[in-house]
Amino acid sequence: MRQPVREYLLTLCVTAAVTHLLTGPSRKFAIAAGAMPAVRARDVHHEPTPRLGGIAMFGGLCAGLVMASRLPHLQGVFEVKEPQALLSGAVLIWLVGVLDDKFEIDAVIKLGGQLIAAGVMVQQGLRIMWLPVPGIGTVILNDTVGTLLTVALIVITLNAVNFVDGLDGLAAGMVCIAATAFFLYAYRLWYGHGIEAAAPATLFSAVLMGMCLGFLPHNLHPARIFMGDSGSMLIGLVMAGCAITATGRVDPDALKLFGTERAAVHAMVPVYIPLLLPLTVIALPLADLVLAFVRRTWHGRSPFAADRGHLHHRLLGIGHSHRRSVLIMYFWSGLIAFGAVAYSVHNTSFWIVSCLALLSAAGLVLLLLPRLSPHLPRRAARLVPARCRRAGGTDDSAQ
Repeated sequence: MRQPVREYLLTLCVTAAVTHLLTGPSRKFAIAAGAMPAVRARDVHHEPTPRLGGIAMFGGLCAGLVMASRLPHLQGVFEVKEPQALLSGAVLIWLVGVLDDKFEIDAVIKLGGQLIAAGVMVQQGLRIMWLPVPGIGTVILNDTVGTLLTVALIVITLNAVNFVDGLDGLAAGMVCIAATAFFLYAYRLWYGHGIEAAAPATLFSAVLMGMCLGFLPHNLHPARIFMGDSGSMLIGLVMAGCAITATGRVDPDALKLFGTERAAVHAMVPVYIPLLLPLTVIALPLADLVLAFVRRTWHGRSPFAADRGHLHHRLLGIGHSHRRSVLIMYFWSGLIAFGAVAYSVHNTSFWIVSCLALLSAAGLVLLLLPRLSPHLPRRAARLVPARCRRAGGTDDSAQ
């Protein structure tokens, strides 16, 4: 048991170290390449900041997978097709992101690149194969339905992460929280209950944690470099890969047996977790994505047009500072993600629900605190340039 933990920690540390060390050269390259757009009215940063942080994150991803392939307890993961499929999709989506960071390609072209990357992953075997349906049970999907659902999940996830990448350190921190929650769940399935098919998801989540942790020191406010679309779409794709791998290879009957260890009312919970957990960990970005789509189309604008209505913009608007807004988003992401994991493994759900209710109440108080104190909005307003208060906050395209 200890040896696999050490190997995962080693993989995580190598991924984080390589990402961290490559971020500095990536910043210099971005400046030299001109991937440093001028500050716009909707941006919250004061000076032009280089993008292309995704170059360092992609290097960390490759280093982590190479390291894992050399470790005895993790070599078996590479005997299946999932790592190759994930890496193939990551290469394509990373290239699309790099082009967008440099040339700001059209949104339709970018969506086409996302669909191609998702299709390549499906063709190489990374596909949702079953769905738990309440009242019916586990439904095995045919190739067409499984392909469509897989492509949709990949595209929605990476765009949700891309949309929330609007404040320094926000996307990397939220995805790191998500990856940590998924790692705990997948690791428990593999080594706690002997479900070896959960091994790829466990590895992907560990590598994803390393990518985010290595990049965060450079991206915290005030950020020296933005991950750009090359980074936000990349980590969104890896997160989707974690979820799809779990539903593509883990036997649902094994999850049912895993569920019978608890009370009958919770027996089906583990069957739903591989699909529900990724949705809970991107609940905030996904809600932001849906609200942005509705808001923009309602006003007759393109759903891909940048605006100032994102959740993090609203936090700034009610008086929270930049750092405080990011921490609040971290809090809610962690509460939802780790709450879902705790509910799936704990014998007494009453205490879990009670703790979540108390933490939610505390989070609401924290969220509304600027409105309760008339001095906080004025203090936070001084932290935002006047032109940003007139035109709104940053957008995912700003980073």
